[in-house]
Amino acid sequence: MELSDANLQTLTEYLKKTLDPDPAIRRPAEKFLETVEGSQNYPLLLLTLLEKSQENVIKVCASVTFKNYIKRNWRIVEDEPNKIFESDRIAIKANIVPLMLSSPEQIQKQLSDAISIIGREDFPQKWPDLLTEMVNRFQSGDFHVINGVLRTAHSLFKRYRHEFKSNELWTEIKLVLDAFALPLTNLFKATIDLCSTHANDASALKVLFSSLILIAKLFYSLNFQDLPEFFEDNMETWMTNFHSLLTLDNKLLQTDDEEEAGLLELLKSQICDNAALYAQKYDEEFQPYLPRFVTAIWNLLVTTGQEVKYDLLVSNAIQFLASVCERPHYKHLFEDQNTLTSICEKVIVPNMEFRAADEEAFEDNSEEYIRRDLEGSDIDTRRRAACDLVRGLCKFFEGPVTGIFSGYVNSMLQEYAKNPSVNWKHKDAAIYLVTSLASKAQTQKHGITQANELVNLTEFFVNHIQPDLKSASGKFTVNFHTLFRGCLEKLDSDCSFLRLKHKLKHGPVSALSLGTWEVIHIGLNKMTKEQYIKMNRGINDSKDLPVEYLSTIYEEIEGKKIAMKETKEYAIATKCSKPSKKDLETGKTTCSELLHNFQDGIVEFRSLLKTSLCNT
Repeated sequence: MELSDANLQTLTEYLKKTLDPDPAIRRPAEKFLETVEGSQNYPLLLLTLLEKSQENVIKVCASVTFKNYIKRNWRIVEDEPNKIFESDRIAIKANIVPLMLSSPEQIQKQLSDAISIIGREDFPQKWPDLLTEMVNRFQSGDFHVINGVLRTAHSLFKRYRHEFKSNELWTEIKLVLDAFALPLTNLFKATIDLCSTHANDASALKVLFSSLILIAKLFYSLNFQDLPEFFEDNMETWMTNFHSLLTLDNKLLQTDDEEEAGLLELLKSQICDNAALYAQKYDEEFQPYLPRFVTAIWNLLVTTGQEVKYDLLVSNAIQFLASVCERPHYKHLFEDQNTLTSICEKVIVPNMEFRAADEEAFEDNSEEYIRRDLEGSDIDTRRRAACDLVRGLCKFFEGPVTGIFSGYVNSMLQEYAKNPSVNWKHKDAAIYLVTSLASKAQTQKHGITQANELVNLTEFFVNHIQPDLKSASGKFTVNFHTLFRGCLEKLDSDCSFLRLKHKLKHGPVSALSLGTWEVIHIGLNKMTKEQYIKMNRGINDSKDLPVEYLSTIYEEIEGKKIAMKETKEYAIATKCSKPSKKDLETGKTTCSELLHNFQDGIVEFRSLLKTSLCNT
């Protein structure tokens, strides 16, 4: 394809057709673009269209198409043909950065993603001048351009947070630090000064704080693998300004939205992450700055409301305290009895309570809510952070913490007993607090494997968990029962799998078990009754369960058709073929495929069955 006006016009027409709601028009246009994307100059035509088109819709469509093209084709796979001509690759790298920086923000984000994809493959060996070109843009003084550079740098460098250590990685990070650390620090100081200068200009502050958020994220990425010498030498500059931003409260940056976090909340959340990183990994170097951060974050926690927009900030702030209290160097900060009491009363209990927003989240997607709760993958929530803080405090202060928190547990249970139908949230919080206090070590397979000896789990189970398992009104018991299945004594025989299954499907937590029951159902759809009975041999203390009992369970599940509102992800997953042996061995099978795989259904079913029978 030549870089001609005729080809630009043709490409424009087909891009417009890809936006048409009529499949008869849209699909042929998409097919045409697929057939020509292997042609020379095709990506350059898209970039030219981005630069010259007068229609914003076409520009956005071209930017998305270009990004997806890069995502599909840029990587060179060994023993496979190169999908992009070398001349096109050179031209793209020569033009994309200036084009990205001169584009509107909506298009800038798409091109920034494309640059990060190219950078993952080509930087630094095949794109050595990328950093120089980006750093030079800091001198422009135009924060639209500067934010574009920062956003692109963040996309490039955030992989340092999860890359395995290697000589190649260290070489790349050193190259980045040599070129980027000093300009970034100077930009940070200049932006702080501008925030003071424009303290009464709301529109200017929004742009500047967007830059500060990106700078704080870059600081985290560049410091994650190890403490660079440059940042160690300039720690005073960074930490002093971070601390000032943590204590900043400008009404012009506050928002009326109760759900979406504003720029100030996002910046403070990232600073809490940065402080936690230093407290965990570089505690000796960070020690002189830590007390002031503990004070600032404590004040932040006790003055921040319960609105959803503060959830990330509060979660990160609590996680910072949790990381600090686990370190031997800092345990003296928490030794005082009044300090522990204050932490429980003002931080842990308020953030462990089930809020109206949590109830809405449960009602919107109960399956996802409970799945994350049971798996412990709700790491960004207030409740999970509060649980982690309790466990952290118990590391050095198990006795005092257990004594203090026991009083709050009893108080919550007494409130619940006064009016169970109204005060059920008190019991829910009490169970979470007991779970946090008692848990010292756990695995996914066995639940809690080491418990706090000062917490009488058996007594708590008999008095407050077992009655809910036996009744039709329990709301709180599934998580506790699952976690502590390996620590409890033999349960009452009435707590059988059928009763638990009935509770989950027909009680107030009916939505809770829908996903799990669907997995079981899928598993049973792929086996006969004989196979099912054979599979469950020896699971009752190494003895077999009665055949009639297992047959009843099999027939009840087999005959129960479960209707689920099919999401896009579920629809895709159900069409996936069974993973190959090679995929299973290499761990490449996706979560969606595994969820609907026969073996997953079996594993989940046996786990529930064993739990209900209390085999340890």
